[in-house]
Amino acid sequence: MTLAEFQRNVFDVAMASPICGIPIVRRLTATSMNLRVEVTTGGFMDVFYNEETHTMAFALIVSDRRVFGADNTGGWHIHSFDDPEQHDLLPGEMSFAEFVTLIEQH
Repeated sequence: MTLAEFQRNVFDVAMASPICGIPIVRRLTATSMNLRVEVTTGGFMDVFYNEETHTMAFALIVSDRRVFGADNTGGWHIHSFDDPEQHDLLPGEMSFAEFVTLIEQH
């Protein structure tokens, strides 16, 4: 996936979600990007993608702390709402749309 495709996906998912604000590109390099998506229920999501390494990371931040997250560093895993410091392995990939859905359901 290219950076442009990733960005388009994040914008499409955020714009379709009732809890997401408009994404803001915080950092853009030739191979990676970091976006921030405000959440109407409080906090924001940090979203990262590196096109070269295919690294993805999604985190819900509330009061300067990660309260939920998912990334594929060392294999796809989730940082649950119950214990965001733990790494619970996932059987497959997690898309940004799935990540947002889990937040909406929480």
